[in-house]
Formats: sequence, structure tokens, C-alpha cells
Amino acid sequence: MAKLKVGVLISGRGSNMAALIEAARDPAYPAEIACVISNVASAAGIETARKAGIATAVIPHKDYPDRETFDRAVSAELEKHGVGLVALAGFMRIQSPWFPQHWAGRIINIHPSLLPAFKGLHVQQQALDAGVRVSGCTVHFVTPDLDSGPIIAQAVVPVLAGDTADTLAARILRQEHRLYPQVVRWFAEGRITPGDSRAEVAGVPQGATLLFSPEP
Repeated sequence: MAKLKVGVLISGRGSNMAALIEAARDPAYPAEIACVISNVASAAGIETARKAGIATAVIPHKDYPDRETFDRAVSAELEKHGVGLVALAGFMRIQSPWFPQHWAGRIINIHPSLLPAFKGLHVQQQALDAGVRVSGCTVHFVTPDLDSGPIIAQAVVPVLAGDTADTLAARILRQEHRLYPQVVRWFAEGRITPGDSRAEVAGVPQGATLLFSPEP
């Protein structure tokens, strides 16, 4: 059976991209990273992908007159590689409505908070300022509304006394690297069905879509 081709969009170091590349090294993993695209030429993740033998492209957003024109160029590159799933991994661009509509049901993102809480940027500081006792990350389908698509899976970490935005971000990132490859696996296996606010994942153990660290 042919593996799902995944296109990853990055703007920086691409640590979640690297986690997906590592997962895909397993011959039994049902997906392969077909290409990595960045809007930033200096993104460290591009070199990581190249060293892994993955096709890369740099498409600077500043070269395009508006968001949709840029998005269409990115989409054309993804389609050139036969991509069936787009995975955003630290892609720091707000996309035009055209892009998630064109890729509806085939584009996911990982966000470093327990959505719907703390959307947008600086989310770890938002969590600390709010005084929450737990935080985490969310993998969700992407829709035209920012950080608002159906939630697929989440991972939860404690917020500790003395945490800074950086220490909390590092704790969450370790769980991102666990969660994202698992969700891509489920998608490749055809297990995920989007709903209005929540996606259903068929055939997985109860509670498997919510990871805890440390486990309760």
C-alpha cells in the first residue's frame, strides 16, 4: 500500500518537522515526508530536511503581492510532490482563506496550548499570566479561522511554580514531538473524521487522543 505523502510548512528550526522525519524512518510508518517548504530562506529546518534527503523549497512571502497569491504558489509546490496531507510546523504566516479551503480536511497544525485557550502568539506567557495549572499542545485541522479548527488530539503538561515562558515551552515541545507523529499516523491510516469542533479518531484506545506527561 502506498504511503501518505506529507508536505511540511516551516518558518524556523522545524523541530516538529524533524520529529515527523524521524518517525517516517520506520519502514512500518504509513506516511513519508514528501517535501518541506519554508517562507524564510534562512530557516534552519530547511538544512535539516536537505540532510535527510527530502525535497525542499523556499518560497519567500515577500516576493508575492498578497497572501492568496503566495498561498497559491505554496499549494502548487505541494501538489507537484503529490502531497495528501499538509502539516504546519512552526509556519509563521497567517494564510488567506483560500488555502485552508483548498486543502480542507487535509491540513493540520500543532499549537502549543490546550485550544481553545490561548490562541495566537506568546501562548506560554498567556498561560502563565492566566495562572492555569496545566497547559499543553493541540493538533487540529486548519480552517480559515485562526487556531479554531476541529481538535484531533492534545497533550497535557503541568505548569510548575517558577516556570517561565521558556521552561514551559520546552516542556510542551517534548510532548509536541510525541503527539504530531501519532496524529499523522492516524490520518494516514484513515482513522480521523473531522467534526464541527472535534475530530473523531476511530479504532484507537479510549483516551489515546489525550496524552499526559507525567502520566497520571
